[in-house]
Amino acid sequence: MDISTVTLSFSLIFTGAAILASIALFTRQPLIIAYIVLGAVIGPHGLHLVTDLGLLSDIAHVGIIFLLFLLGLDMQPQALWATLRKSTLVAFVSSAIFLAMGYTVAILFGFSRLDSLVIGAAMMFSSTIIGIKLLPVTVLHHRHIGELMIGLLLLQDLLAILVLMLLLNNAENSSPAPYGLAQVILALPVLIGVALAVVRYVMLPLITRFDRFHEYIFLLAIGWCLGLAETAHAMGLSGEIGAFIAGITIATSPISQYIAVSLKPLRDFFLVLFFFSVGARLDLSMLSQVLFPACLLALLVLALKPVVYRFLLKGVREMRTLSWNLGFRLGQVSEFSLLIAYVASSGALISEPASLLIQATTIITFVISSYIVVLNYPTPIAISDHLRRD
Repeated sequence: MDISTVTLSFSLIFTGAAILASIALFTRQPLIIAYIVLGAVIGPHGLHLVTDLGLLSDIAHVGIIFLLFLLGLDMQPQALWATLRKSTLVAFVSSAIFLAMGYTVAILFGFSRLDSLVIGAAMMFSSTIIGIKLLPVTVLHHRHIGELMIGLLLLQDLLAILVLMLLLNNAENSSPAPYGLAQVILALPVLIGVALAVVRYVMLPLITRFDRFHEYIFLLAIGWCLGLAETAHAMGLSGEIGAFIAGITIATSPISQYIAVSLKPLRDFFLVLFFFSVGARLDLSMLSQVLFPACLLALLVLALKPVVYRFLLKGVREMRTLSWNLGFRLGQVSEFSLLIAYVASSGALISEPASLLIQATTIITFVISSYIVVLNYPTPIAISDHLRRD
């Protein structure tokens, strides 16, 4: 792919993304859908305007590394422990229920056990982006429902990262040596120990001394994220694991939130490419094979998630109105599910129809769930004035 082709591809992607994002905002939809639709429309299975996805996929992979780095940065140990104590039982029981639901539906439609297991795992999570974006800021930070949502989503993020770790290491070590598992088990604590030592004796002294130079802090954060990602890869782990550890190890630094804010535009740039590449891989000619199971699975997700959260939250003595509110706000599949489908498919761990089923189900629940919340609960983008909150 020469430089002119890269420039043309970027022009088509970001111009198209801007146009479709405007339409998405007018129709009260999450922007992720705009990027996925764009990939399906102008990708190799659509208008063939962007056909060479190899380099774009490699570039987009950086967005996932930054995403996990920023997730690590947001996981302050003390605040994390306080919110997790309230949400642990609900998060794990609900995840088990949705895993069983997805697995059962996939088995009934003739998917293999491994396909069904990955499909079930993808159903466990709710969208952090939709959940947080559609919750008014004052409610998110100052009310109990905001604390519960953050706790549940953080636990789901941790579970999603564990699933991704398993998939990534299986994909990268599809024919592992007998000592492969032992290597991974040993490599993880060694990597964490080395990272903590470097942060304590190198990173934090440098940040303390030069914190007035914002450009330097920005470069240091990027270097730390990508450097530890590459170190993890060299040790037999995945780059995503390294990036997540890089974020957690500096989360307690006073400057961690500045780093998180400064890196978010860079993350968003790469994530546009990632979700575009997800859409570009949607083989619309195969959609008919999974359309019925995708619609059925999406219907079950949309119907059961609010009910499950309602009764589980009642079990931990939460109010009925709050339980329904939170259940509907988390009543969709997650962007992490798209990432799970992408990783599992790229590593040849699941079939193309299984990957397409996960993606189609996720997109359907994104669209319908967003409208359910926007039309019935307070949000910053509500259509009616009495529901609009910020």
